[in-house]
Amino acid sequence: MMDLHEIEEKIRNCTNCPLHKTRTNAVPGEGPINANIMLVGEAPGRFEDIQGRPFVGAAGKLLTKILSEVGINRDEVYITNIVKCRPPNNRDPTDEEIAKCSPYLDLQITIIKPKLIIALGRHSGKYLIEKFGGKFGKISAIHGKLFHFSTLFGSFYLMATYHPAAAIYNKSLYSSIVEDISNAIREIQL
Repeated sequence: MMDLHEIEEKIRNCTNCPLHKTRTNAVPGEGPINANIMLVGEAPGRFEDIQGRPFVGAAGKLLTKILSEVGINRDEVYITNIVKCRPPNNRDPTDEEIAKCSPYLDLQITIIKPKLIIALGRHSGKYLIEKFGGKFGKISAIHGKLFHFSTLFGSFYLMATYHPAAAIYNKSLYSSIVEDISNAIREIQL
């Protein structure tokens, strides 16, 4: 099996879907290999594409603030996305792009073995919850619900919440994200 650095290098050189043609940088993810918490967004944005790092734009600054508010240092978590290259004009990732890129996420989960995976947004929530056998409806109905899965990846908890970018445009979602993450951490005693 590959190690995390090998996976990151494969992501940086990936040509599995057309997104590689328009990217500046692929964005594999970052954080400690032994992180208890993994945050999974949808796809890199403009600033992430420029820097090659996840969640460094406005949504990333808000995510860092949210993590701090619930007592987590950003350096303690592994942060990545389902799709590792920026879709043009920050559009939503397509099902084909998710299908081509998600095996990298699966490998990252296998290696890191987080105790809690937090899906940020509807695309990551839908992919992860359905991948492990749960049912996903709308993010507004499922956010904050804690799932427990025992799989070949190991045993872990999974929770979906709103994407921090949504809280930039709808300020009332900020407190929901904070509450969802705080409750999940408290419930599984991380």
